[in-house]
Formats: sequence, C-alpha cells, structure tokens
Amino acid sequence: MNRSDKAAIIERLKSHAENASIAVVTDFKGMPVEKMTELRCALRDIGGEYHVVKNTLAGIAFTGSQHEVLSSKLKENCAVALGFEDPVAVAKALVEFTKKSKTFSIRFASLEGSFLSDAQVGDLAKLPGKQELLARALGTMNAVPTNFVGLFANILRTFLYALNAIKEQKEAA
Repeated sequence: MNRSDKAAIIERLKSHAENASIAVVTDFKGMPVEKMTELRCALRDIGGEYHVVKNTLAGIAFTGSQHEVLSSKLKENCAVALGFEDPVAVAKALVEFTKKSKTFSIRFASLEGSFLSDAQVGDLAKLPGKQELLARALGTMNAVPTNFVGLFANILRTFLYALNAIKEQKEAA
C-alpha cells in the first residue's frame, strides 16, 4: 500500500469518525467473510458502518477527533464500528452479534469522546433505543394535558350532576 492510499484511508476514516457519535473497537480474528458481511449489513440497516483498518492508520485518523481516547489503545487485529444516528442501536447490534459468533468480541468504545469498556458497551446495549425514548417522552408530555382535561371534565360532570339533582328536587317540591 503506497502513501497516497494510506492518506486516503486516513482521511475517509477521520471524516466518518468525526460524524460518528460512537466508535466501537472489536476483535474479529478468525471470523469468516460471510459473518463479517452479515455484521456490516446489520450495522448499515441501523445507520452504522464497520471498517477493518490497520491500527496505525486508525490511530492517526482518531487523533484530533472526538474519539481520540481510542488512538492509543489500538493493538493487534481490530476493526472499528461507527454509529451515526443511534449509539444504543449500534451497541445492541454488536452485543447481539457477539452472542451469535464465538470469534467476535467487543474490546472498548468511545461514546462522544468518553471511553467505554466492553462491559459498559454491554450496559449501553441494555438501554432503550432512541425511538423508544422519544415515544416515552412524548407519552409523558401527552399525559399532562390529558390528565388536565380529564380533571376539568370530571369537575364539570360533578357540577352538572349537582344542577340536575337541584332541578329534580325543585320539580318534586
């Protein structure tokens, strides 16, 4: 690989890493190509990417970016999974793939510049996804006006029952 190819790889990975909210370093030693393709497709479906890059090139690409904490820890064969939209979805996909493959493992990650161990990535995968969190927030915001309307409807209903009772009392007398 010549110098211009290496520079192109570094620039491409650097631009992708700057836009990524999470970068997960994984071990793929001994993984067949079919499994790696399956992982790449799963990550692409949720807004992620999977790159196999030399450690020195990845270290240079991560230097100066928000995932700089990873640049000094890259050793042996490793690959980088980048997530752009929902970091929890990427963590879930990688943890799920770890359960399926004996040769694949998560080493560590960077979530918006914060270092995460493999156990912390597993904990991140247990959190609800972005869509579920948005649905919960919307449900909570919707509950307040709904309860408010219900409260006033109950007050009006009670008032109408009282007026109806007074009407019936006057008609009986």
